[in-house]
Amino acid sequence: MTEQVARVEEKQFVVFQLSKETYGVDIAKVWEIITMQPITKVPHTAEFIEGILNLRGRVIPVIDLRKRFGLPQDEFTRSTRIVVIEISGNTLGMIVDGVSEVLRISSDIVEAPPPAISNVDADYLEGVAKLEDRLIILLNLDKVLNKQEKIELENVG
Repeated sequence: MTEQVARVEEKQFVVFQLSKETYGVDIAKVWEIITMQPITKVPHTAEFIEGILNLRGRVIPVIDLRKRFGLPQDEFTRSTRIVVIEISGNTLGMIVDGVSEVLRISSDIVEAPPPAISNVDADYLEGVAKLEDRLIILLNLDKVLNKQEKIELENVG
């Protein structure tokens, strides 16, 4: 009789805050984290698209994750950051309330999202990491935007 050993994987996540909750995204998708920059509004775009910014000569679209997730709006502070990521071959910025750390999270402490929130609209939830003192909601960045929203962002940037 052979024993099957469950393979425990460890990934690094960039951990950030958004409306009093803690989220994590795979560090492999993160290009850089920058302080808040002037953002140029683009008319006739989805509400969550904050606009565009010039990042070292490159124009990238910026989304407000609070708006994307339907969270209450708040003023930008000194802690507000833009996390520059790549999803589906496109570079874009995500406005978050603050970035706190990079964590190694083992797959054996990650659970699937609870059934109450595992609906079609929550496809972007990869899981929930249970640490001793807190929960971290892990996002699947490739699913944060739907196909139509990705097309709209390509046309903005």
